[in-house]
Amino acid sequence: MDVVKVELGARSYEVRIGRGLIARAGAEMAPLLSRPKVWIVTEARVAGLHLDALKAGLAAEGIAAEALVLPPGEATKSWAHLQQVVEWLIAGKVERKDMVVAFGGGVIGDLAGFAAAILRRGVRFVQIPTSLLAQVDSSVGGKTGINSAKGKNLIGAFHQPSLVLADIDVLATLPERDFLAGYGEVIKYGGLGSLAFFEWLEENGTALAAGDTALRQAAVRRSVQMKADIVARDETEAGERALLNLGHTFGHALEAATGYCDRLLHGEGVAIGCALAFETSARLGLMSQEAPSRFRAHLAAMGMKRDLADIHAELPDADALLGLMAQDKKVEAGRIRFILARGIGAAYVADDVSLDVVRGVLEDALAGR
Repeated sequence: MDVVKVELGARSYEVRIGRGLIARAGAEMAPLLSRPKVWIVTEARVAGLHLDALKAGLAAEGIAAEALVLPPGEATKSWAHLQQVVEWLIAGKVERKDMVVAFGGGVIGDLAGFAAAILRRGVRFVQIPTSLLAQVDSSVGGKTGINSAKGKNLIGAFHQPSLVLADIDVLATLPERDFLAGYGEVIKYGGLGSLAFFEWLEENGTALAAGDTALRQAAVRRSVQMKADIVARDETEAGERALLNLGHTFGHALEAATGYCDRLLHGEGVAIGCALAFETSARLGLMSQEAPSRFRAHLAAMGMKRDLADIHAELPDADALLGLMAQDKKVEAGRIRFILARGIGAAYVADDVSLDVVRGVLEDALAGR
């Protein structure tokens, strides 16, 4: 098992990465519990595959569990389901020192974490991420929230988990598309801060996707370590943490344009968004034109979506997409902040990007469809 610590003083916690962690969940969590009971928030697909195993792992240490099973999909990150989770926890008499367990992908982690953040002004919770995307990104760092019709993750709070258990074995049960969508967040880390990691992914990505467990664990550990280091320096995204949003300004706009449905998964939007951010960087003269081509070539080698042409849905024009970007959380004083790069692995926050250049990139991408 690999252990990555998120250093946040009194609120520090560990991300434990390895095989068989769901079966050992009771032993891993027992030292943190004020009483031997937890409340699990999950979704139907995960529950069908793994909920019995998690309950057995908890029962082995004498820990009782109640579970709320929600519908799968991005639409679950809504006011209605937030209310359902909070009222369920209140009905269960969950106390501030009790433990909520977010058991699922990024949707469940964000929703259950936000419910824990606002219940009794803050209840503790554990993340047990079951998707690659959640293991490498959304389960770490304390961002929780739900979507608005006007944009993604616009309602939320920073609320750090008490523990994260990333069981590498559950990745074997993911559909190929979901795994590759999660890989979009993995490759983002190479794109934003480590050319060496990107090159490692170029060499090992196909074997990793094919099921090599050791490579999968190494990719998760490296991604989590990069995020943990950034979060420790900038917990609430006052500066450096914004780099983690490479590809997200474009990607979130595309998700909003396609209605937050399975026509475009979050990680797919991030991968396409990274390619668009690199293309914008190249047009601004920040990086060579070969860099975005190299990034797209790796996406192609992995069999991933890489262009707007790969999104099988109607998309609005460039101005409408820019309007959706203007709802991004990183907007300051009405100006869109972009994450651009001076090369693969050298991202930075840009506050003065010409929207004419961005519009041109979007228009060309839309024309290429």
